[in-house]
Amino acid sequence: MTLSLTARIANFALMPARDIPDSARDVMRLSLLDWAAVGIAGQDEPVARITRDMALAEAGRPVATVIGSAMRLPPRAAALVNGATSHALDYDDTHFAHIGHPSVAVVPAALAMAEQTGATGAAFLDAALIGVETSIRVGAWLGRAHYQTGFHQTGTAGAFGATAAACRLLGLDATRTAHALGLVATRASGLKSQFGTMGKPFNAGIAASNGVEAALLAGAGFVSNPRGIETAQGFGPTHAGEAIWSALDGLGTRFLFETVQHKFHACCHGTHAALEALAALKAQGGNNEVTGVTITTHSRWLTVCNVLAPVTGLEAKFSYRLTAAMMLSGYDTGALETFSDALCADPALCALRDRVEVKTDDAMAETACLVRLDHADGTSKEQFHDLDTPMPLAARRDKIRAKARSLLGRDRESAVWSAVESGDLALFTTSLRP
Repeated sequence: MTLSLTARIANFALMPARDIPDSARDVMRLSLLDWAAVGIAGQDEPVARITRDMALAEAGRPVATVIGSAMRLPPRAAALVNGATSHALDYDDTHFAHIGHPSVAVVPAALAMAEQTGATGAAFLDAALIGVETSIRVGAWLGRAHYQTGFHQTGTAGAFGATAAACRLLGLDATRTAHALGLVATRASGLKSQFGTMGKPFNAGIAASNGVEAALLAGAGFVSNPRGIETAQGFGPTHAGEAIWSALDGLGTRFLFETVQHKFHACCHGTHAALEALAALKAQGGNNEVTGVTITTHSRWLTVCNVLAPVTGLEAKFSYRLTAAMMLSGYDTGALETFSDALCADPALCALRDRVEVKTDDAMAETACLVRLDHADGTSKEQFHDLDTPMPLAARRDKIRAKARSLLGRDRESAVWSAVESGDLALFTTSLRP
């Protein structure tokens, strides 16, 4: 008999540590550094401060670390705050198999449960890896229709990943894990209508919190419908899920997370292929005035990052036109301060923004983009870029460490990376606090 989706994920959550490939762990370590860096850098963002203040005001049993605070909180509250905080800058990793941000939904849940259970750093790393892989697989099973309908995969698929990670650290068996996954199916949530507002990073916090909650309840004996994801009137059928069973091919033998994408521009990942293409065109030199810019991308991105005339720094992160104008004007799109309300109103930048046209070609991969620059002398230049082009691990590590140094400073980046490399969980949590 074919196992249900939930049963397959529950069995995967129990995968022996010896069977987890080191290559996947290597990528997870880089994502832990990336997650910590963007979380620490985002700790003073409004969504981080508001959620942290709310949770600290409620207080509770001091168990889990909270980014930006010396105080500890109960695991569920800490997961909520850390999820929202680490996604506040929208500068975290993305996987295009489901267009979601895996780490910000899963790592906060795994960290909170690792601290509650006294897990080792190695167990924390493996649980986070199992969780992010689960979120990608569930997201791919739900398919693009789920995303295009308006559901934010970071919050929805991410909740299932957070649950798998939490269940693994709690030591739940396959039956209890299935009940937790079934339970979180009735809690998972997140809407794309929140993009460009504090609601988007809050979706990541909700996912992390929901995962902790479902795992704790299942561990206490809570019974749910263990087929709550795929059954009739379950999460998939009621949330425009496509039930793409091939998304589970190789589960347990191949980690899709190894192809996760890390951000090197402080804006929506959908704009990055265009920005890389523009950077390559700029590197070719020349002072010929740009009279027009044409960006050709997959149509799915138009509902995500095509704000035509952003007025806030947050909206600017979701604008092909303005980010293109920033790149061409010499602004550093990797710097947080670039994305400001004031820059959105800059007359020269707005004039260049209005020369940018966004077109679509659904034959193009979602990770790719073609950019054409038209010049005053009648000439044109084109550049294609695909984010899915493999990047050697060493090159990826160097770029992520450089990004983390720019966000945290050399000393603190070094401390966080040392904690990640050593697998010392106490050292890692210490690096997150003030």
